[in-house]
Amino acid sequence: MKKKVKGLSIALASMLMLAGCGSNETSSGGSEKEGGEKVFKVGITQFAEHPSLDAATEGFKKALEEKGIKVEYDEQNAQADMNNTKTIADNFVGDKVDLIFANATPSATAALNATKEIPIIFTSVTDPVGSELVKSFEQPGGNVTGTTDNHPEGTAKTINFITDEVKAKNIGVIYNSGEQNSVVQVEEVKELAEKKGAKLVEVSVSTTAEVKQAAESLVGRVDAIYIPTDNTVVSALESVISVSNSKKIPLFVGELDSMKKGAVAASGFDYFDLGYQSGLMAVEILNGNKKPSEIPVELPKSLKLVINKKAAEAQGLTVKEEWKNLGEFFEE
Repeated sequence: MKKKVKGLSIALASMLMLAGCGSNETSSGGSEKEGGEKVFKVGITQFAEHPSLDAATEGFKKALEEKGIKVEYDEQNAQADMNNTKTIADNFVGDKVDLIFANATPSATAALNATKEIPIIFTSVTDPVGSELVKSFEQPGGNVTGTTDNHPEGTAKTINFITDEVKAKNIGVIYNSGEQNSVVQVEEVKELAEKKGAKLVEVSVSTTAEVKQAAESLVGRVDAIYIPTDNTVVSALESVISVSNSKKIPLFVGELDSMKKGAVAASGFDYFDLGYQSGLMAVEILNGNKKPSEIPVELPKSLKLVINKKAAEAQGLTVKEEWKNLGEFFEE
């Protein structure tokens, strides 16, 4: 009897040793490959494809790389489909990733709806409090924090340029009312425009296919057009640029990457840098130094007004050299 128990004990010990060898999970998250190198699983959920969001994702990755964090990425793009954001987030939870990087408001909201345990870092979110992602900038609470792309002075600089330099009295704005970040921006633009004695003419769209018609509907009704950082409209920005060029209506946008495509001006920052800021937050979390609730939401750390001379001339404006005092010229 004793001999049998001893044999069982040896077999059990062997099983436990094998189980221990087969498990790669570490005590602080991530897994260990041969050689003891810790590798984390990070899910990236990006709402749509456009230069600003793409740059933010690259900035996020760069921060982790420079800080020596080894990562296996599962990178997914929702192609501007709200249903896809939910599917992506649910899959990340099922795969038990160590952290979720959510690029844009819809992706961040879907991630938070999917999990209250896995750390979430967001970027390119205009109103994280209004979107109910965090309780406040200073004390996010829960399992989520990140960076906002809504600098308090950014929109004001652009609207002041439109009203003071272009002398626009009626400003058209095209946006998707289903995007919370866009609704917040439009309300801000409306308030700023009214303070400068200008009126906002709003046109709402649901899909990229509606954007050109929306732009055409503003012809004869507005002196300038402003496009916020709306994922739907930015994805079809070329159609707005076409209308602005042919009808000589100055076009302004909410971020620098869209300005480079053919808008007169934008007050903004480099989304790569914003993503990099978010990446540094992820480093703190993956290293076990902090929890998301302990990291305040951050604003962009740089801001500038940039004027596209070529676009200004194409849309009927005479470029003034004194505009250099307000910002800088974009040269292709």
